[in-house]
Amino acid sequence: MKKCQEELDRWFKEKKWPYWAPLAILARLFEECGEFARLVNHLYGEKPKKDSEKEQDMEEEMGDIMYTLLCFANANNLDMDRAIRKSMDKVMKRDKDRFPK
Repeated sequence: MKKCQEELDRWFKEKKWPYWAPLAILARLFEECGEFARLVNHLYGEKPKKDSEKEQDMEEEMGDIMYTLLCFANANNLDMDRAIRKSMDKVMKRDKDRFPK
């Protein structure tokens, strides 16, 4: 993820764009999560897609969420590699015996 963070930061600097404020990025993240949730509901839930709705791609929707998180991380000097490592270690330790084999 470090490479993606660096690439994104270079691009923003080339364009001379500032990162949005934290609450603006959070709002964007929730918008993207909503689009992802809607797609999952269409594919696996009981809510059929309207004929008027555009096609969506699961990977693209997940990518939009990750892009937004990268923007938040860069704007706040956070390391996404370290963040995911912390979460992976926490869950793997906490849940090692949680589910039946």
